[in-house]
Amino acid sequence: MKSGASKMRIAVLDRDKCIYGEGCPGTCMKVCPVNRTGKECIVLAEDNKPIISEDLCIGCQICVRKCPASCITIINLASEKRQTPLHKFGENTFRLYGLPAPKKGAVVGLLGRNGIGKTTVLEILSGNTVPNFGNFSGKPDYSQAISFFKGREEQAFFTALSEGKISLSLKPQNVDAIPEKFNGKVSSLLEKVDEKKQLPQLSKELEIDSILSHDISSVSGGELQRIAIAACVLKQADIYFFDEPSSYLDVRQRLRVAKLIRGLVDRGKQVVVVEHDLAVLDYLSDYINVLYGEPAVYGIVSNPKSTLNGINEFLDGFLRDENVRFREKELHFNVRSAEKQADGSLALKYPALEKSLGDFSLKAEPGDLRTGEVIGMLGPNAIGKTTFVKMFASEIRPDNTSIDFSLKVAYKPQYLKPKKGALVSELFSGNVDMDLFELEIERRLKVKKFFEHRIDSLSGGELQKVSIAYNLAIESDLILLDEPSAFIDAEDRLRVADAVKSVVDVKGKLAMVVDHDVLFQDYVSDRIIVFSGEPSKSGSASKPLPKEQAMNSFLKGMGVTFRRDPSTGRPRANKPGSQKDSEQKKTGKYYYQ
Repeated sequence: MKSGASKMRIAVLDRDKCIYGEGCPGTCMKVCPVNRTGKECIVLAEDNKPIISEDLCIGCQICVRKCPASCITIINLASEKRQTPLHKFGENTFRLYGLPAPKKGAVVGLLGRNGIGKTTVLEILSGNTVPNFGNFSGKPDYSQAISFFKGREEQAFFTALSEGKISLSLKPQNVDAIPEKFNGKVSSLLEKVDEKKQLPQLSKELEIDSILSHDISSVSGGELQRIAIAACVLKQADIYFFDEPSSYLDVRQRLRVAKLIRGLVDRGKQVVVVEHDLAVLDYLSDYINVLYGEPAVYGIVSNPKSTLNGINEFLDGFLRDENVRFREKELHFNVRSAEKQADGSLALKYPALEKSLGDFSLKAEPGDLRTGEVIGMLGPNAIGKTTFVKMFASEIRPDNTSIDFSLKVAYKPQYLKPKKGALVSELFSGNVDMDLFELEIERRLKVKKFFEHRIDSLSGGELQKVSIAYNLAIESDLILLDEPSAFIDAEDRLRVADAVKSVVDVKGKLAMVVDHDVLFQDYVSDRIIVFSGEPSKSGSASKPLPKEQAMNSFLKGMGVTFRRDPSTGRPRANKPGSQKDSEQKKTGKYYYQ
């Protein structure tokens, strides 16, 4: 910021978390020094919630510190930095600055924190939201956007959009809402949108051909995701938008979907993708726009960058072209040593395990667990990973034997069911090691700000972080985490992995982690159990294998090779048929340790 630069104020109130009238007497209004002078900086709006005047606010932060629900955010921006927001939803709400431009024959990836504006960008580009440039009280049209972006790529885009000269197709983020909007069979839904007449071929490619006759209300989250992707791709469009296409999918399905999306580009289409799995985003994208700012407050879209530079600058927290640092510290990708598993003492030897559930059966090889190590688990959906974890959590019993051990277990299940009405602070009032929480967990996951919020009011990502933090902090010997990366962004995934490693190392615990994010598993795991078989019918689990051996076996089965980025150490998926891909396959090195 330049010396003496004037500032503009951003004031945001999370109205869903505000408890005015329900335990709060209007603290923000009482402590505001501007209010005390007789001016109306913070007053009650028609919905009986406070509203903050950004023009009168002096940025003192007193209301932020005193708010009992921690639902107020005040941000100062240099006024010459971002004067006009592209879009603002209302008074004291999130606003977006800037916009990426779709590019012909290329995939543009959007990378940033949850709540930073990525979905808003897709809603604007897909024609579902007309940018209002901060004037949320009027009815916006495209004339202002065309004028605002004069001489830039966005001008041509909005001109074509306003004149109906381009066709668009969007895969939304919330696929869980599909059954609420559509009734009937899967085939009926997809036949309605099959403008390309490619449903038979595409349903096989996405492995949903066997569920076409099923009712849309009976399919799983992963199946809903692939149905939504199919619906998007089957439409004739010039530009395709995909909002988090890898959610609910296993690694094999994620890469298959990535290949499908890349195929659209090969046919000259334009694609914009929001994705938190950095390995998938890297594999998919030709360009990256980083979104930064303050989650749920404001978001700024960076200039377009190459995929390599975009992801690395996101991890660095510094945008070189813009000369902007948006994070105090870079995200280090410290790869765990392949020899680490030999250091810990033997904590448990478990026998061969067998379990049948309906038509599905699982067989697991015998293995051992060692203190101070993290065991990762990789494999397709419906192959038995959750069944395996539940046996160690004593939620189900093996059919052939028993797992007898005296280890205290902390278990975060795959699907979280928040207790209605309870505060987050109540969850942490039991057998929690608060010293461990403060030193190793809170400084990474930042969940104390939710303590006075109701658990059932948290978003999916907030609930996930709170549940992970709780299970890391309670008294235990063995920590079981089933899909901890679900619903959380790329930055928090690395912070979660770092928190898991730190707790395990500091306390000499052991952990078992199920997750489909290869980068996350590569970062957090010492050894890995590989699951194989026929999904929903039979599964086999290996013993815990050295990471390089496990990754190599797993990736070979998918026909995908990974190399390491020399700058960050993160694994990068090689483009199919590239020189590096061919070299690694020839030598049998599918995973580069």
